[in-house]
Amino acid sequence: MILKTLILKNFRAYRGIVRIPISENLTAFIGRNDVGKSSILDALDIFLNSPKIEKEDNCVHSEDNETRIGCVFSGLPSSLILDESSPTDLAAEYLLNAEGDLEVHFAFDCNLKTPKLKVLAIAQHPSASGCSELLLMKNANLKTELSKLDVDQKTVDQRSNPAIRKAIWGAQTDLMLCDEEIELNKEGDAKRIWEQLQKYLPVFALFKSDKASTDDDSEVQDPLKAAVKQALGGLRTELGNIEGKVRDEALMVAKRTLGKLKELDSKLASELSPKFKTDPKWDSIFKLTLDTDDQIPVNKRGSGVRRLILLSFFRAEAERKRFEEEKTSVIYAIEEPETSQHPYNQKLLVKSLKELAGTEGTQVIISTHVPGLAELVPLEGIRYIRKSENNARSIELSDNEVYERIAEELGVLPDNRVSVFVCVEGPNDVAFLRHISRILPLQNNTIPDLLSGPEVALLPLGGSTLRNWVDEHYLRGLNKPEVHLYDKGHEEPPKYQRASETINARGDGSVSFITQKREIENYLHPDAISNALSVRIQVDDDMDVPLAVARSLHEKEPSAIPWDEVADDKKEKKKSRAKHRLNAEAAARMTVPMLDERGATKEIQGWFEAIIERIE
Repeated sequence: MILKTLILKNFRAYRGIVRIPISENLTAFIGRNDVGKSSILDALDIFLNSPKIEKEDNCVHSEDNETRIGCVFSGLPSSLILDESSPTDLAAEYLLNAEGDLEVHFAFDCNLKTPKLKVLAIAQHPSASGCSELLLMKNANLKTELSKLDVDQKTVDQRSNPAIRKAIWGAQTDLMLCDEEIELNKEGDAKRIWEQLQKYLPVFALFKSDKASTDDDSEVQDPLKAAVKQALGGLRTELGNIEGKVRDEALMVAKRTLGKLKELDSKLASELSPKFKTDPKWDSIFKLTLDTDDQIPVNKRGSGVRRLILLSFFRAEAERKRFEEEKTSVIYAIEEPETSQHPYNQKLLVKSLKELAGTEGTQVIISTHVPGLAELVPLEGIRYIRKSENNARSIELSDNEVYERIAEELGVLPDNRVSVFVCVEGPNDVAFLRHISRILPLQNNTIPDLLSGPEVALLPLGGSTLRNWVDEHYLRGLNKPEVHLYDKGHEEPPKYQRASETINARGDGSVSFITQKREIENYLHPDAISNALSVRIQVDDDMDVPLAVARSLHEKEPSAIPWDEVADDKKEKKKSRAKHRLNAEAAARMTVPMLDERGATKEIQGWFEAIIERIE
């Protein structure tokens, strides 16, 4: 299941009801210290890992003593098995909200010293007489309700509660659907449905910012302990033999002791039998630590290195839990990943987290208040937490006013060394240009450095980051020349033909190109794709290369269903991941002869020469 929204009511600093959208990929909570970023991650940890709160978690400014943590999920299981004869689904049980998603609230009564939990589904549920309490009824009660209706009893499987509910609801002319709260941890099939749903909830892995960062931390020790346990599991016979030998040796000692005891007084004991007080705990014997280069223990490395190592263990442990619990999704929540990290490492971290968030069934949530990290986050994932004068918290989403406020508050400033803007359609185009620039024979061989330096600002017009927005927003009045590159696409005339002509007619030194091939991936050579992704396709100028690669990668998966049976939204996600890999991995394996064979060298040289000509 995919988390869409977090809902907080009277939780710590969040007064009243606050709904917080969560991106399907990467979400970044940005704000000052003590504004409520950690509370959001803690709330998710409570919902997905440990459904307990303290009385003090209730907002001190709340008008009542109820605290709620709610989550809205999409990507729901197609069916739930309550018992062998009772398959059902959330839609059939009227347990979806008005948007067709699963919305579950944990409601805590903070009047009590230990707050009591209610698990509530917020759903468009029948409210007609005799129809609203069916999920809480046992089989006998459901049969009684069914007998009151004009329904052919023989057509209903009365062993199956879902079948009886379906018949009762189907007999109504108007179910009077409205928002209802169905208690899921009370009794009946409602409780069984919640027990089944918990198997599909995402694994939630929270990495806090205030960790001590030693190799005694659970993120290190848990995976190592798991490895020891797994290794010992494969040595049961050998370990049993060792235990037997230990017992035999102990028995010999006992017999010798007994002989000497009888010499003193034969009445004291007739037998001494050695036995283990408890079974040997082999896994407690092996306590492992970590040494890095030159046998230097992790604990003796710098704090930044320690945190990177722990973060890697944290991810490895989350993946292990996901595999062992057979979960289809995981959420990584990382509090202030920039802690103890050099700015260069911060960039590497964000790049890694973006790639991680792009994998199927994976969401990444971070919190930060550092400009170097915030400026690298995709705009659509930014959530700005603002504290008003009355201490109320609000979550502000993506728009120009929000970006400007974040930029000013965090000090994300434009780089006035920029000489030329290179505007492309998305981040994948940026990756392609960076890789190709390193192999292209140009009269001016400084272009690879320029693409990484301040003179050239690469602006993905779609999927932009805060840094891109800042540069574009603040520098648009500085009369800098622009080089635009758009895909031809499969339409005729090309989708961006008019925009390109407008840019070329400006007369301010700006220039626009439309690719001669369908899109940037059509410039890749089949050998580069094969070397990078281990799939072989033929490439021509007009085909949909990412889709062809997505299909080939899918068909290599074990037990993959036929491609034609894959849902359209899943195909789009697979295509998006293939597009990313093509530009990140296949483009890095391109050579000049490959470009020549694709008939692309001269055209691409023209793009880069246009950039070089416009550098002051």
